[in-house]
Amino acid sequence: MTESDVGIDGLPEPFTARTPDADDAAPVAELLAAHQRAANGSGTPDPDGILRLLVGIGSWTRRQVLVDDADGRLVAWLSVHDRAAGRTLVEVTVDPRLDDAAAAALAGSLFAAGERHAHDIGRMRRLRSTLLDSGAYVDDPRQQAWLTAAGYEHVRTWLQMSRPVEPTEADDLPGPREGVVVRPVDRHDDGLPVAQDLQDVHRVLEESFQDHFSSYRESFPEFVMRLREDPGHRWDHWWIASVEDATGRAVPGGALVSSVLRPDGSGAEGSYVDYIGVHRRARGRGVAKALLHTVIADAARRGRNRVGLEVDADSPTGADGLYVAMGWVTDYRTQSWHRDVDIPR
Repeated sequence: MTESDVGIDGLPEPFTARTPDADDAAPVAELLAAHQRAANGSGTPDPDGILRLLVGIGSWTRRQVLVDDADGRLVAWLSVHDRAAGRTLVEVTVDPRLDDAAAAALAGSLFAAGERHAHDIGRMRRLRSTLLDSGAYVDDPRQQAWLTAAGYEHVRTWLQMSRPVEPTEADDLPGPREGVVVRPVDRHDDGLPVAQDLQDVHRVLEESFQDHFSSYRESFPEFVMRLREDPGHRWDHWWIASVEDATGRAVPGGALVSSVLRPDGSGAEGSYVDYIGVHRRARGRGVAKALLHTVIADAARRGRNRVGLEVDADSPTGADGLYVAMGWVTDYRTQSWHRDVDIPR
């Protein structure tokens, strides 16, 4: 397979590009771990999760390229994710052991290839433009330099937070305020969720975030498909909070979707808050706290030792203050980098 076959033009010598297969899961996991250790001090990617991205359900919405050196050693991974109409995630991971000049040249080729793949995706969707979305750790100046060279702009910083969970919290956390009810999404006898509840969760989250940074419309099929790609996804980790409206009728006022975190060094799993949103009509009624208490108690009942989440460092709702008050602390910080591009015809 030639470089042009996988969307790479002008790849610097002595590197060669190819498409991934199932045998690449462990080498890719080690590549990610090396990158995370160099940029953030720690890293333990899950090979099973990587396998899903490379050749499983997670590969269906991604275009991916692996790069080997002259000795056949994996040194880079490009993933271009068709996340939603008008939004393409471009992830470039380069082995930190490469010298700066070789790594920069390789990264430049991969970011250019990522843009060409984004053009293809945009034409397929009949778009005139798309947003390229990438990222870096706060303490990773090398990745930040490559993003700048590729035309991206740093637009946001995110706090990656974690909170310990105590076994007693399975039962001793306060319940919701009067008029607020939190329940899991209803499921059929076969364990699959009731469609109406999933649609309510999607609608509440879309409407909750429409005034937040870089909000964009993600269709219901895109939303569900993306969450199902996560190996930690579970249907019994979705919750809806209802509130009473002015007529006393219960209406959806908030939602939380979480997933399973793989075991840490102690062997204990954790829970991760993928999404939490409170609709405007329900703000100021303790809905967010009720949802968070629900996921903490659920984690405690399952024997988990932590709950993780991500929050905008400049959240307009002051969500980071709520999380700190409820026991979350920042483990590390990441950045979002964006670039708007027109789609050539």
